[in-house]
Amino acid sequence: MRAVLMAGGSGTRLRPLTCDMPKPMVPVLNRPMAEHIINLLKRHNIREIIATLHYLPDVMRDYFGDGSEFDVQMTYAVEEEQPLGTAGCVKNVEELLDDTFLVISGDSMTDFDLSAAIEFHKRKQSKATLILARVPNPVEFGVVITDEDNRIKRFLEKPSSSEIFSDTVNTGTYILEPEVLQHLPDNEECDFSKDLFPLLLERGDPMYGYIADNYWCDVGHLEAYRESQYEALQGDVKIDFAYPQQSSGIRVGENTTIDPSAHIQPPVLIGNNCRIGPRVNIEAGTVIGDNVIVGAEADLKSPIIWNGVVIGEQAHLWACSISRGARIDRRAHIHEGVTLGALCTVGEEAQISQGVRVWPGKQIESGATLNINLIWGNMAQRNLFGQQGVTGIANIDLTPEFAVKLGAAYGSTLKLGSTVSVSRDQRSVSRMVTRSLVAGLMSAGINVQNLEATALPITRTLIPTMGVEGGIHVRLHPSRHDYLLIEFVDEQGINISKAKEKKIEGAYFKEDLRRAQIPDIGQVFYPAQVLDVYSRSFETHLNVEAVNNSRAKVVIDYAYAVSGAVLPLLLGKFGCDAVVLNASLSQSALSAEERETLLGELGQVVEALKANMGVQVAANGEQLILVDEAGLPIRGEILTALMVNMMMTANPRSSVVVPVHASSAVEKIVRRHDGKVIRTKASPTALMEASQENPNVVLGGSGDTGFIFPDLHPGFDAMFSIAKLIEMLTVQERSLEQIRTELPRVCHKSYTMRCPWTVKGALMRYLVETHSSDELELIDGVKVVEPDTDNWVLVLPDAGEPLVHIFANGEDREWVDNALREYRQRVQDFIDKEQGVEAVNA
Repeated sequence: MRAVLMAGGSGTRLRPLTCDMPKPMVPVLNRPMAEHIINLLKRHNIREIIATLHYLPDVMRDYFGDGSEFDVQMTYAVEEEQPLGTAGCVKNVEELLDDTFLVISGDSMTDFDLSAAIEFHKRKQSKATLILARVPNPVEFGVVITDEDNRIKRFLEKPSSSEIFSDTVNTGTYILEPEVLQHLPDNEECDFSKDLFPLLLERGDPMYGYIADNYWCDVGHLEAYRESQYEALQGDVKIDFAYPQQSSGIRVGENTTIDPSAHIQPPVLIGNNCRIGPRVNIEAGTVIGDNVIVGAEADLKSPIIWNGVVIGEQAHLWACSISRGARIDRRAHIHEGVTLGALCTVGEEAQISQGVRVWPGKQIESGATLNINLIWGNMAQRNLFGQQGVTGIANIDLTPEFAVKLGAAYGSTLKLGSTVSVSRDQRSVSRMVTRSLVAGLMSAGINVQNLEATALPITRTLIPTMGVEGGIHVRLHPSRHDYLLIEFVDEQGINISKAKEKKIEGAYFKEDLRRAQIPDIGQVFYPAQVLDVYSRSFETHLNVEAVNNSRAKVVIDYAYAVSGAVLPLLLGKFGCDAVVLNASLSQSALSAEERETLLGELGQVVEALKANMGVQVAANGEQLILVDEAGLPIRGEILTALMVNMMMTANPRSSVVVPVHASSAVEKIVRRHDGKVIRTKASPTALMEASQENPNVVLGGSGDTGFIFPDLHPGFDAMFSIAKLIEMLTVQERSLEQIRTELPRVCHKSYTMRCPWTVKGALMRYLVETHSSDELELIDGVKVVEPDTDNWVLVLPDAGEPLVHIFANGEDREWVDNALREYRQRVQDFIDKEQGVEAVNA
C-alpha cells in the first residue's frame, strides 16, 4: 500500500518557529514530526510514500532524500504555483495511486493502529474511511457523526461552541479507494472535508469512520506543540526515540557531558554533543536538542530547546519554546508560553513575559522587560471573535493599541481604496476605541465614512445606501457593563460571516497587515443628513396614517445609555406624545439591578400618566422591554409571543424567524394564522441571515435579542418596534393588556449550569447517542422533542463561557419541571463522570 504524506503547510499558527521551515519539519523530541509519521507508516509495513510539498519544499527533500536512509521509498510532488488544498494535492498525484491508499498529515503526533483501520476499511467495503478521534474541545476540528454501524451521517466543519453535536473529530487521516479522486477537478484547489466527503455523502457512497483509541494530537498551535512533547516523554504515544535511555526516564545522546552536580528529574531528553554545567536544575518534561550548552545553575522547568542553543549561567526558562541557535545570557528569565525564534539573543537579566512571541533574529537588550510580541502589536490570542463580534474588558482587553491592529487587520482583508463605515455609541471609551480603529483602517489604505455617535439600527439602515464594503460599530456590551463590543457588518448591514471573521483573525494573528504608501493612506468623510435617511426609511415601512390617528402617549426610558434625540423626534413627527426618562449619558454603565429599579419606576410613570405603553431601550437602540398600561413589564418569551401575535394578525400566511430556544407559543400563534416558523441558531448573525434569506418573513428575533423587520433593514431595531406596535395597536383596536391575555399558555423554563470547555463536546455526543434520531433536532445544541406535542428539552452550550443552558418547554408545568430536573441531573452526572476520568488520567 502507498501513503500520501501531506507536508505542504507553512504552520502560520506555529510562528515564529516555522519562519524558515515547513510545519512537518518542526522537531518533536529532536526529530521532525514528519519523521515520526514515517516511522509509524513503517511499523505498519507501508514503505512507499508520496510527499506533497508547497512551502519551502527543499527543506524536506534535502532531509529525507530518496528515503533509503529511513528504509522507505520517497517520492515528492511539489505544488509549484499555489496550494491545491488537502484533496487537490492528492488529485495532483492521481496517476501514482492505482490501489487502496492512505492519506496522512505530516504535522500531527499519533500512534494510530493503521493496520486495524485498513482492515476495517476493507471489511466494510468502504470507498472512504476516516480515522476519527475523540477530543475534549472539538471547536478547532471537523466534527463527524456516525451511526451504530460507524457509517458517516453528517459533517460539521470547525463548529462554533454552541454547534457542537459530538466530540468525535476528523483527524485528517484517510483510507481511500482511487476512484473517489475522479470526483475532483484537475489543478483546482479543493478540500476533502469541504468538497469531496460531502459529495460522497450526497451520492450515498459507502463512507465510514474508524474511531481510534490511540493517541492523536494535531500540532496546530504553540501550546499543542509543547504539550505533545511532554505527553510523548511520559509514554502517552508510541514513538521511536532518537536516543537510548540512560536511566529510567532520562534519554541522552552521544558525546554529551553532564556535570555530576546537575539535578535531573525524569522524564527528560537531552541530545548529542551537549554540555550541562554545574548545579543545573532540569525538571520533568524538558527537551534539549543537539549541540546545546547550559551554563552553571541554570533552571530549566520543562522548556523545549532546539539545536545549537546557548543558555547562560543562572538563566531561568519556564515551559517555553526556544528555536535553533538562540542565545540566552546569564540571569535572563523566559516565562511560560514564550516562543523565541531562531538566532535571537536575550541579554543579561532581560525578562520575556508570559506568552510573548519573538520573531527570528531579534535582539533583546540586557535588563529589558519584553511584554509584547517583538513585532508590532500586542500579545497573541487564539480567537478574536465570539458569538457576537469582538468583546473584552474596556481599556483592558480592548485598548487603543489592540484596536489599531484590529482595524489594520480588517482593512488588509479588503481591496486597497475600499470604503467602510464606522459608528459608535456615545461613551468616551467607545469614541477612543473607534478613533484607533479608524487609524488602523487608514493605515491599510481604507477610506472611512464616519457616522460618529449613531444608534446601531441607523447604521444598519445607512450601510446598504452608501456603497461601502461593510462597517464597524463600537458600543458597550448589552449584558456586561464593563465590556465593549465591536461588531463587523457586511455591505447589507448584516453581521459578517464566520468565514470573514476567520479571514480577519488570520490577518491579525499572522501579522499579515498591509501598509499603504503615503498617497494611498485612507481618508475620513463625515456624511450629512444621516438621520434623514433613516427617517425616510422609517416612514416608508410604517402606516403613518394609523400612527397619526393613534395620538399615542409613550414613555421611553433610555436608562442613561443612549441619546434621547432620535425616537422622540420621529414619534413627534407622527403626532405621538413621547415622554423621555433618563436620556442623559451616565459615565458608568448601569448594573442589572439598577436597570430593574428604573424599570419599576417606568411602570409607575406609565400608570400615573395613563400612557398607552412604556419602553426601556437598551443595546444602543436594538433591544427593548415593554411596560403595559398597568405598569407591568413585558419581556423575554412573553414579549416574543406578543410581537409574533401582532405581526401575524396584521400579516397572515407569512413567516417569522425565532431562535431555537424560543417557546412553542410561537408555533401555536403562527398556526392560527396559517403561517410558518423558521427556527435558527441562537446567534444574532444567524437570525439576521435567516430573516433576509427566507421569503415572506415579517419578523425575526426574540425578546432577548430584539426584533428584525427585514423590509426596513437587516438588524434589530427597538425604535421601529415601538412605532410598529403603536401602528398595530391602533389598526387592531387592542391594548397590550388585552393581547397579553390572549397569548397561548405555555410553560417555558431554563437553567444555566457550569460545564468545562473540555466536557462540552463529549456531553453533546452523549446526548445524541442516548436518544433516537427521530427525537432529535440539531439546529443548535441538542433538542429532544416529544413526538406529536410541543414538549421539548434543549441542551445548548454557551458560545463564550464554560456554561451550558437547559431549556424545557411544554403545556404542562409538571412535565416541564420534571424534564428540567431530569436533564439537570443527567448533565451534572455526566460532567462529574468526565471530570472524574480526567482526574484519574491526570
